[in-house]
Amino acid sequence: MKLETKCPVAFTSRILGGKWKARIVWALIRNEPLRFSEIRRACPPVSDRILTKELRELEHCGLISREEFPVIPPKTEYRLTALGQTLRPVMAVMADWGNANREKVIEPSRDTDPATSSQGRK
Repeated sequence: MKLETKCPVAFTSRILGGKWKARIVWALIRNEPLRFSEIRRACPPVSDRILTKELRELEHCGLISREEFPVIPPKTEYRLTALGQTLRPVMAVMADWGNANREKVIEPSRDTDPATSSQGRK
């Protein structure tokens, strides 16, 4: 994945951006390896289609690996790669910040977010 940005924060945000990627990485940091259904339970209400897409993108970026076992019923496990492991301190700091500031921050609503409101669209 080639990202056209020189800003390291924008680059990292692009890799972990969206609603589910950071949550998937966090779930794997907290309890790996995980099977697909375990990741889905850690990230409700993600759909199977979206979860599959996000897992493939994280795998493509080299942050997670997928191992398929030749058993019946099929068994597939996901875990962080060595590169994915380097996100542990980043995610820990994000979790600490979130826990410390959860009550102080007012989350934007869909009505006031210029990116999603009809008033902010041109």
